[in-house]
Amino acid sequence: MSDTRLAVIGCGIMGEAIVGGLLRAGLFAPGELLATTRRQDAADAVQARHGVAVTLDNLAACRAAQIVLLTLKPQRIAKVVHEPGMREALAGKLVISIAAGVTLAQLAEWLPESSVIRAMPNTPCLIGEGMTVLARGKRVADAEVAAAARLFETVGRCIEVEDKLMDAVTSLGGSGPAFVYIMIEAMADGGVMMGLPRPVALEIAAQVFQGAARMVLQTSRHPAALKDQVTTPAGCTIAGVLTMEDGRIRSVLARTIQEATRVAGELGKDAAADR
Repeated sequence: MSDTRLAVIGCGIMGEAIVGGLLRAGLFAPGELLATTRRQDAADAVQARHGVAVTLDNLAACRAAQIVLLTLKPQRIAKVVHEPGMREALAGKLVISIAAGVTLAQLAEWLPESSVIRAMPNTPCLIGEGMTVLARGKRVADAEVAAAARLFETVGRCIEVEDKLMDAVTSLGGSGPAFVYIMIEAMADGGVMMGLPRPVALEIAAQVFQGAARMVLQTSRHPAALKDQVTTPAGCTIAGVLTMEDGRIRSVLARTIQEATRVAGELGKDAAADR
């Protein structure tokens, strides 16, 4: 990508995480990146932290770039892509949107001459442990999907699914860290109740989640099989597991994803209405 200029439009928390990942990986030099923000103080801060050019002019940034990453909230994206001259500025270019709930059909309608990809990263991208899922539009070639994946692989894992699955991806991957934080906090509370100092309980609980997750990813074994390794007969682990089952934890967590998926599907409708 050494000859490619990338514009990151709406460079907030997620956009800045991606910029940082790209620079650390050496995928782009600072001079090959261009970012935009809504306020001058934010622009100055991003430029100071990363050494990249930052402007308030979305249209100029899109004109200058060959790949455009729209790191915009659903409530903002329609207004930005409908700025006068924006459709022409993005024509023939790869445009990647991370706006939750905004479908490929909407993006293709707004930008009919662009190759559009929908992406859903999550906040662990901030520490290089993100999970990003891509869905490609009809005009998108394999090489363009590979280029998009390479961008997000600088901040974690990246896979591709069909667009119809992206609302479920948004709830499981995008919202999922918040659900995990609640579980970490609850387990730490249990440790505190049993006498552990809170900092100790939090560190243990957080590392337990990290270690267990890596076991699933690195061994490719089913979580149930890994659970069975720990649950010895008449032991404390199976006693705790049965207490969780008494609280219907499986159905509560599954319903959590179901409800978050429903709400994610409404975000795109709101984005169109906010145009």
